[in-house]
Amino acid sequence: MYSELDPVLNVPVRLAIVSILIKVKQADFKYLMENTSTTQGNLSHQIKKLNEAGYIEVEKTSKGNYPQTICRLTIKGKEAFESYIEAIKKYLHL
Repeated sequence: MYSELDPVLNVPVRLAIVSILIKVKQADFKYLMENTSTTQGNLSHQIKKLNEAGYIEVEKTSKGNYPQTICRLTIKGKEAFESYIEAIKKYLHL
């Protein structure tokens, strides 16, 4: 029987955010917005959902006079991503 896909990661923008953070370890809001091709409001909402699930940690600081949001993948987020990839492979019979 197939395992159910993680509903937190089964949203394209959230999956994209976690995929980016797997590679770069941490990224600021601007970098994530450019690399997910989404709007500021949607990215903010998806980051909040990932943070609430414990998949990423969010650090809010300032750079000069501008607010800066830095996102990092947590161990829980990395494990969830790896499980999600394994579930996809099962669906694709890989």
